[in-house]
Amino acid sequence: MRLVKWVVLFIMLFGWVDASAQRKKKNTIENEEKPAEVTPPVEAKPAAKTIDPLLQHFYKKYALASRWNDPQVAKDVLYDMIAMNPESDSIIFNLAYFYYENRQYASATLVSQELLARDAKNLDYLELSAASFEALGILDRSLQNYETLYLLSNSTLTLYKIAFMQFDLKRYEESLTNVDILLSKPDIETYDIGFNDSNNKQKDFPMKLAILNLKGLNLQAKGDKAGAKKIFEDIIKETPDFQPAISNLAELNKG
Repeated sequence: MRLVKWVVLFIMLFGWVDASAQRKKKNTIENEEKPAEVTPPVEAKPAAKTIDPLLQHFYKKYALASRWNDPQVAKDVLYDMIAMNPESDSIIFNLAYFYYENRQYASATLVSQELLARDAKNLDYLELSAASFEALGILDRSLQNYETLYLLSNSTLTLYKIAFMQFDLKRYEESLTNVDILLSKPDIETYDIGFNDSNNKQKDFPMKLAILNLKGLNLQAKGDKAGAKKIFEDIIKETPDFQPAISNLAELNKG
């Protein structure tokens, strides 16, 4: 389990994106069974000459606690720094992210709401709030944050998350609408998604297959079994070892 560190870390929304050597700008997205990850905070440490000596002490103590994997001390130090700098959003964000990383999702949610009250359009705060609500199983609130995040960022990955969440909430028409938008986005060709193949081994598949599979699930849920069956069969014809479509088709045929 990672601790927040005073370094610049790379994004992901819902832990998804890694570089791949398969194609230019190819990214890998983990499957939806895993908890979402959020963008790690970037701590903007003030110049040494402007730091209060006690605050500087806390920075050093936090760095040591992080390095030596002592989360309790690290958390306590964050509270000390917030008490000294209650207006510092960056330190509060570190605390919220710390809670999320340590699976204290209720606390992560409460802190993220405090941050959003200060800046309702901050992409990092929205992402963290959405992921925290999702981890708590409060999907409607999570979806609200993801939808706001998408309106501000136009991120394909965020819309992908929204479409799956709408399906989970049985909002099939909305999910289908977003599936069609996703399929029209040119950058879906730059992402892979990780699923188990027919041999139960992790493998990367084009993101488009996961989106089409979601479309099939939506059609099936709406009662269009013929339409869903055709989509699953087309996916399997193109990629015979895409296990989600194989399982969905088998389940459909049982009924």
